[in-house]
Amino acid sequence: MAWNDDQKNQGIGDKHEKPEWELLLEKKWRHFKQQTRAFFRKNSSEFEPKKLIGYSLITLSILWMLSGIYIVDQGNRGIVTRFGAYHATTQPGPHWHLPAPIENVTIVNIENQRFIEIGYRSDMGRRNSGTVLPESSMLTKDENIINLRLAVQYQIKNARNFLFNVKDNTATLKQITESVTRAVIGKNTMDFILTEGRSQIVSEIKEEIQSGLDLFSTGLQVSSVNLQDAQPPEQVQSAFEDAIKAREDKQRLINEAQAYANEIIPKARGTAARMLQEAEAYEAQQISRAKGESKRFEQLLVEYQKSPGVTRKRLYLEAKERLYGKTNKVMMTVDNGNSMFYMPLNNTPQPTVNHQKQIANSGAETTNMKDSNPKAQRINVLRPSRSQK
Repeated sequence: MAWNDDQKNQGIGDKHEKPEWELLLEKKWRHFKQQTRAFFRKNSSEFEPKKLIGYSLITLSILWMLSGIYIVDQGNRGIVTRFGAYHATTQPGPHWHLPAPIENVTIVNIENQRFIEIGYRSDMGRRNSGTVLPESSMLTKDENIINLRLAVQYQIKNARNFLFNVKDNTATLKQITESVTRAVIGKNTMDFILTEGRSQIVSEIKEEIQSGLDLFSTGLQVSSVNLQDAQPPEQVQSAFEDAIKAREDKQRLINEAQAYANEIIPKARGTAARMLQEAEAYEAQQISRAKGESKRFEQLLVEYQKSPGVTRKRLYLEAKERLYGKTNKVMMTVDNGNSMFYMPLNNTPQPTVNHQKQIANSGAETTNMKDSNPKAQRINVLRPSRSQK
């Protein structure tokens, strides 16, 4: 039993033994307390109540002065107020001001883009999800009702005016926007708003909103105005859609007709110009030919005046050459008689009136020559036919 009791006691003693790091920590703590007591005993005169109060006041003063340090981030402005009144505007960077309650600093972000919604409310990030009829319903110039959804994006232009001139800048901007939008919509017709006038209306609304904000010195700058939707009331939307479709069909037909006109008119003008040029060329050709004929006739008249008989004979032969040159003909010579021509009638060209007169005159002249000179030799000129050639 004794031996067992010793084993149990030895095991219990081992379990309650502290670790080495804990013993070292306790040793350090005891040493620190001894050093602290020694310090206070040595400098007990320095820790009198009056001196402690002075040290405390100095420390609090230093902390109070350090509380006036502030940093303005990029894109922000610091508005310093002294006893609640505006004192200064600080730019980005580290600054110091008289600590509260003498001066206070309000940091205003002038680059952050904000927006308001007119005629609708966004739901879970989805735009145009909830229509607000009192805001969206507006009256046009032609006494029609239209529902508009407008989003205005803005930012702070002047931090001082933003904080001190208007109590609720967002509410003021919303009221100005709604008033301006109703005024602009009231000056335009329904068709103009739904079709080609959207960009013009948005530009005019933006200018009017900015004028109102500058008039009240709100310190806000309108970045953009987005016309999310412009539709007639649901009760008459089908009728308006039919009207818009008819208007689009009308414009399409007008464009097609204009395109056809643009294609036909230049072609007709080109044809007219070509015909005019052909007529002018024909006129010049006929004039030149007439001048040439008259010149040839004048030269022929001079030769005729010199030798009438030879000229008449030459004219006669030239006329016969022109007459028979393009036909198949056969010349038959009979002894002790007159020569005879055989001509296919179907290939004989019809002579003109002038040629008939020339042939008649030449024939009469030849008869006279034969009668006057019976001993004239007979010359037979045989021309081969086209088939022989």
